[in-house]
Formats: sequence, structure tokens, C-alpha cells
Amino acid sequence: MSTTTSDGWAEAPTTARLVLADGSVIVGHGLGATGSAVGEVCFNTAMTGYQEILTDPSYTGQIITFTFPHIGNVGVNDEDSEISNLAATSGVRGCILRAPITEPSNYRAARNLDQWLKERGIIAICGVDTRALTARIRAEGMPNGVIAHNPNGDFDIDLLKAEAAAWPGLVGMDLVPEVTTGQSYSWNELCWSWPEGYTQRDNSSIHVVAIDYGLKRNILRCLVTAGCHVTVLPATASAEDVLERKPDGIFLSNGPGDPAATGEYAVPQIKKLLDTGLPMFGICLGHQMMARALGATTSKMHQGHHGANHPVKDHTTGKVEITSMNHGFAVDRDSLPDDVEETHVSLFDGSNCGIAARNRPAFSVQYHPEASPGPQDSHYLFERFIAAIEAHRQSG
Repeated sequence: MSTTTSDGWAEAPTTARLVLADGSVIVGHGLGATGSAVGEVCFNTAMTGYQEILTDPSYTGQIITFTFPHIGNVGVNDEDSEISNLAATSGVRGCILRAPITEPSNYRAARNLDQWLKERGIIAICGVDTRALTARIRAEGMPNGVIAHNPNGDFDIDLLKAEAAAWPGLVGMDLVPEVTTGQSYSWNELCWSWPEGYTQRDNSSIHVVAIDYGLKRNILRCLVTAGCHVTVLPATASAEDVLERKPDGIFLSNGPGDPAATGEYAVPQIKKLLDTGLPMFGICLGHQMMARALGATTSKMHQGHHGANHPVKDHTTGKVEITSMNHGFAVDRDSLPDDVEETHVSLFDGSNCGIAARNRPAFSVQYHPEASPGPQDSHYLFERFIAAIEAHRQSG
């Protein structure tokens, strides 16, 4: 039921709340699924690719604030999901929008974003000053919060405040089991191209085993496009599981949560794989866990990096690339051992964005070179990985 203001205007009831751990309550209009969800509130500055962002498993446990005001205006389709075939869920807890979701206007649109959110169980709130919320996050850090949607507009605010305050946060939390594949599978799909869409590579002599900590589909496509075929294994795969597939190279994927927590079971296996001398490439969480396996430490960031326009300098070439980023933890530069080189650095805050082992063919980056959404400046890293594999095969 609408309410009437003193000047006679009819207003729709507010049907959603965002309640932060400090007791702050933000009022808005509900979209997507109903109910409530608790998570860490972060922001993303990308102007494109909201479907890829909302299906990126790295956002598990988080509520995404979109700084771009118009989200949903190109709808959703069946091609842009970043969840790999056998993953359980994307893990996003909710999203915060400035403007209401409009009817889609795009030739690729298959349905409305609001309906898609309902189907995936993702709660949304609109009518929020998302740039003011972003400014608060930049100043105070990423808060824990509860997002709630009730079409009747009834909320137990005290209960929501208590839930937000009680949630422990992402430090020490292993979220990979929520998003990793339950079984191994093969992948040979290439990157999307006009007008064919997705096609497949039939034959490749290079075999890469990818360990899925929350793998994005477009990473797999970039690996195949670079010249290999891929076998994907669960996050709990042992070094022996990997090696019995006889890979030419090993890939460590992106994913959510605290790398120290996931590393409890993953890092010992990564150490064994590093000792084999096989070429290894890691992205995001894979970068953080490779660093830990090489002797470095990781820590929680103040506001994280989430967006599609982050400048990074590659020390190996001197070039600056514009990158896509999504992470709330980082490798501590000062903890890197002498046999590990820092290869990339953020030009926003100077944080570590890439490493390479000096005595073995292993390297990793903090950002997302598969760039979905985002620029394609960093696709060269997949070619660098394939070149390392070919050099290793020739030397052997």
C-alpha cells in the first residue's frame, strides 16, 4: 500500500533495509529475492558487466554496492554467467543499487535482471545513495551488514542489527567449499567472438590442470584460446590427484574468503606441486595461496579492490595495464622471500599485484587478466603461461 506525503504525492512503501554492524539503517525498495542475508558490504566501480560480477564466485559472502547508477538496463542472458558448469553457486549475498531496474534494452537480453535475481536467490535494494555509501566504505573500511527485503515493509530492526553485529566477517573464513566443483571435468570452450559466440577447440597438445577455488568460466576460455585443453579439479584435490593427470602446466584459480584459511589444506599441496618444477600460474586467491606456499604472508585490505579500471605496472616490461580487480585480501610485499620477485604493483595504492619465483617457472597475479568484465590489456599473461609450458617441455 502506498503512503501519501503532506504535499499530496503518493509514495511506494519502502520494502528493503540495509542494516550495518554499527547499527546504521539504510532504507530502500526491495528487488530480487525476499528474506535477509548477512555479509561484508563492498563496492564495485565497473560500468559494465554486472551479470559477470554477480556470478563471480570470488564475491561469496559479500553484498555488492554498484557505484554505476544504472544496473539492469541491458538485462541478462544465458552466456555471460561466470559460474563454471559444476560449481554449486556464485555465493553473492546481495546487491545495492541506486536506480530501480528497468526493462532491458539489448539484443542479447533474455530476461529482466529482477526476475534473474529472484531465480538465483539474490536480495537487492534500490533507491540507495550508492556513492555516499562507497565514500563511507573508503573512509571506514568494508562493514558487515544485513540486506533484507520484505514486500510488506515489516522488519525487526533490532534483530537485523544483532545479526549484522554478530557476523564474524571474512577473516579466518574458508568459503571455497561453497563454490568449488564437486567433481573433475574437461573444458575446451574458446572465448566469445562475434558472430559465432562460443566455439570449441578440438585438438591441443598442451594439457593444463586447473584447481577450482571458485573458478570463473572466462579464465578457462582464455586458457583454451591461448592453446591448451583443461582438466578442472576440486579445491580439495591432492598433489597426487593433479600429477596423475600428467599435466604440462598447473593453474590455481580465483576464489573467495581468507587465503590463510583455505591455505590450511591447499598450501601443502601447492608446495608439492611447486617442487615438481612444472609451470604454474595463479590468479587472485590462487596468487595469494601461491605466495603463501612460497613463504609470504597475506592480510585483509581496508576497502579492497573491486572494479574494471585499476592501473597496474608490470615491472618486467615497464608497461602499465588497465585491469579488472576483485579482492579483499592482499600479499604482503615485505614478506616476500629472496627467491620471489615482485612483478606487478597497483598504481592506486602500491599494493602487490604479481609475483614470480626466481628459481622455477611459477608466477601469479592479483588481478583478473581474463577481464570479464573489464579491459583486455592483460591477456598476454595466458600467452606467457603457455610459453613457459613450451619452454619446460623443450628443456625436459
